Amino acid sequence: MAQQLQVLNALDVAKTQWYHFTAIVIAGMGFFTDAYDLFCISLVTKLLGRIYYHEDDSKTPGTLPTNVAAAVNGVAFCGTLAGQLFFGWLGDKMGRKRVYGMTLMLMVVCSIASGLSFGKDPKAVMATLCFFRFWLGFGIGGDYPLSATIMSEYANKKTRGAFIAAVFAMQGFGILTGGMVAIIVSAIFKATYPAPTYAMDAIRSTVPEADYAWRIILMFGAIPAAITYYWRVKMPETARYTALVAKNAKQAASDMAKVLQVDLEVEERKVEQITQDKKNDFGLFSSQFLHRHGLHLLGTASTWFLLDIAFYSQNLFQKDIFSAIGWIPKAQTMNAMEEVYRIARAQTLIALCSTVPGYWFTVAFIDKMGRFAIQLMGFFFMTLFMFALAIPYHHWTLPDNRIGFVVLYAFTFFFANFGPNATTFVVPAEIFPARLRSTCHGISAAAGKAGAMVGAFGFLSATDAIGVRKVLIMLGVVNFLGMLFTFLVPESKGKSLEEMSGEADAENGTST
Repeated sequence: MAQQLQVLNALDVAKTQWYHFTAIVIAGMGFFTDAYDLFCISLVTKLLGRIYYHEDDSKTPGTLPTNVAAAVNGVAFCGTLAGQLFFGWLGDKMGRKRVYGMTLMLMVVCSIASGLSFGKDPKAVMATLCFFRFWLGFGIGGDYPLSATIMSEYANKKTRGAFIAAVFAMQGFGILTGGMVAIIVSAIFKATYPAPTYAMDAIRSTVPEADYAWRIILMFGAIPAAITYYWRVKMPETARYTALVAKNAKQAASDMAKVLQVDLEVEERKVEQITQDKKNDFGLFSSQFLHRHGLHLLGTASTWFLLDIAFYSQNLFQKDIFSAIGWIPKAQTMNAMEEVYRIARAQTLIALCSTVPGYWFTVAFIDKMGRFAIQLMGFFFMTLFMFALAIPYHHWTLPDNRIGFVVLYAFTFFFANFGPNATTFVVPAEIFPARLRSTCHGISAAAGKAGAMVGAFGFLSATDAIGVRKVLIMLGVVNFLGMLFTFLVPESKGKSLEEMSGEADAENGTST
């Protein structure tokens, strides 16, 4: 490919350098906050139920009314879906960098605001919480396409998969930190404000100060995002956007010369040639896009949709599953802060043993095994372990077998993360043209969040209606479908972004 722009070729063949790691941390901090914010809500829902929806002699203290639980758990997903589509499109129109600071600022402000509330009655508190969590989700949504696109456009060919996966892997630390912050906060409150169990004294088991605990846990998510804001704003625009979309060869060469610390030729005529090529200016809704990338977009969107149905319903209902098999004691036997402590401890243990290692296994192997193999393997094992949990479900509920249940459950998480949860994020950032890359990633990610909403809303009511066993069987079928749709997704290991998107053909003056 003799005609490739020198600035893009320099990025493709660059050795792994310090700027790669700074880009991972700057982009990854957004994901750290995303995961923290989205998952920490599941740690505090029981506490919200005890504080604001107290019922005397309730058999299940801390249970939120179904509509409130669905709103609190799901409203951030609605915001995320909208944010992925909007900021994905905006990232291709205005540039990755300009939009990147906006999403982060929105996340910081809304993280803090979600811990504040107007009024003290349950409706006002829940309405405020839901309002700010929607806009928090909107900012989080923008981070998906922008972080992936920026990292893919900065990375070299050889280790691009690992770099994009490393950005996504920061989610694991976000989940872990969410659990640890909840453990520390609940332990401090438990020690400072001792309270009897619910069975002994229903009212006094939830101390008035507990109202501060959930707010502190939610607001903490603003700290890591705020710390990285300065570096995000200082990051130069990616060369691929500047050269191929903004058509400014001079700026692209100057930006990357600073980053790579080499002299780069300004290739204005070549950029003009590439960008004026009619074969390379089709839009998202054109027949040419459909012909070249239609099946790819269907593949990336459908696999992400199916994965997130399983992944998010598993994650949000961990505490219910733990309670059902007796890993967390019955709610009546604990006071409010003890319950937060126990749920957080169980979730942190699962994160530590399966979620976090799974992410980093993907980072280690994605450029050796390839995206396709990891995604197929992940869906296969998720299907296998789901059925292994579901079919002999009664066996797992017996006291002697509970550890086995938790181990299998942890394995499904491990293979979600060493599998489709990471690859569905990586691939859409590699296979579409530069001018549509952020938009297509946003569409794929939004399909994923639609799946998360099916998981969060649909399976919340399904668990009540048909029980855990049948829900696990349904999730097994969903994972199997994910395995089938993986065959629509192309392998991008070791290829340049322009080879994958077809832009290289225009550079060479050939057509596909």
